Amino acid sequence: MAQRYGGKYSPNPAAQTGAKAGAQTAAPMDAAPIQRLRLMFLLPYLFLASAFFGDGPNQLFLGLATFAVLTASAWMTREGLRAEAEFNARSIARPPKLPRKLLGNILMAAGLGLGAVLAGQPILYVALFAATGVVLHGLAFGADPLRAKGLDGANDFQNDRVARAVEEGEAMLTAMAEAIARTKDRALAVRVETFAHTARGLFRNIEDDPGDLTAARKYLTVYLMGARDATAKFADHYAKTRDAAARHEYEVLLRDLETTFASRSKALIGQGRAGLDVEISVLRDRLKLEN
Repeated sequence: MAQRYGGKYSPNPAAQTGAKAGAQTAAPMDAAPIQRLRLMFLLPYLFLASAFFGDGPNQLFLGLATFAVLTASAWMTREGLRAEAEFNARSIARPPKLPRKLLGNILMAAGLGLGAVLAGQPILYVALFAATGVVLHGLAFGADPLRAKGLDGANDFQNDRVARAVEEGEAMLTAMAEAIARTKDRALAVRVETFAHTARGLFRNIEDDPGDLTAARKYLTVYLMGARDATAKFADHYAKTRDAAARHEYEVLLRDLETTFASRSKALIGQGRAGLDVEISVLRDRLKLEN
């Protein structure tokens, strides 16, 4: 999924404090695949040049088609890497429904095959170029996550409930980020990301202890749904009016939500500690009886 970041290079100095907290909201991708991904986005432009400097309409349309397919491959691969990073960051997760890296692999093969046709190569070399694309893409980016993690064992049903609840929560956070982006206000985007960071802290606590889901259910449904809807309405209003009073009220709402989610996370951690103390006390009593 697409994420927006805030950091020390934000154009709004007032947003830098929130940016540091928001910078960790999305799971970071590995550096090596990112470098390879940049090359994937540059590759299509070689064929775009051939389209405009070639001879005849065949060269033009084949070049444009090759450019489009290879660009789609790079974009799909990037989304696959992001989905994989999100999957790896969670202790309980189901694999992405859409195998984006696989689709990127197929598009890479099709794009290189079209490139070979554009160069006037015989069908054998077209197939070889396509096969090379499949192999190189697989070696560079690997496969999509195919199996769920953290969903096996005795608490299969409870873990699956947690995975679904977290997925729904993530979808609402993404909707908030997309809505606030319509305002074209970087500081507001950072504030939303900061709240998302706090909300994801609660998600991680629930994944670590699925038994906490019941206690936190309203935070993942009622509060997040309200935040999503309020963000959408505010974004539509603020994008048109730049209403300073509405902006202040919205920022107050985000601050209250952050405080509420952070308090719930601390409460769940405290409950876990209390449960640990009880277990330790029971074990000590049993050891005394045995001795």
